[in-house]
Amino acid sequence: MDIRKVKKLIELLESSDIAEIEIKEGEEAVRISRNSKFAPAQVHAYAPAPTPIAAAPAAAPQAEESPTKALRGNLIKSPMVGTFYRSPSPSSPAFVEVGQHVKVGDVICIVEAMKMMNQIEADHSGVVEAILVEDGEPVEYDQALITIV
Repeated sequence: MDIRKVKKLIELLESSDIAEIEIKEGEEAVRISRNSKFAPAQVHAYAPAPTPIAAAPAAAPQAEESPTKALRGNLIKSPMVGTFYRSPSPSSPAFVEVGQHVKVGDVICIVEAMKMMNQIEADHSGVVEAILVEDGEPVEYDQALITIV
């Protein structure tokens, strides 16, 4: 299926009240959903492949730090499994820095999934308190990325 068609489907989903859309063309099929009950199953399916076993213990200390920071602000969480990027390209400046004021709808990072760059927008206005993930690191579904106070 053409990537432009998939992007159009995502735009359609975001601009409507539709919770899920599934399209089949011959043998190819794509399902895009918002807050799907099946999303955790996808995390388990994809997590072992990109993450080496040695990296799993390293992620645990970050998870322990996140609840402390969550008490002081609003967490922006990853809507999918993918790779976290702070800027649109390696030579571009980061979307946000710690201490920067953001408004609702401002693009604050990108999560790449299946060769698609998904812009993550701020859902709260405020000041960026912490960036919890390093540039280029793999992220899990619902993992805290940025704290806004």
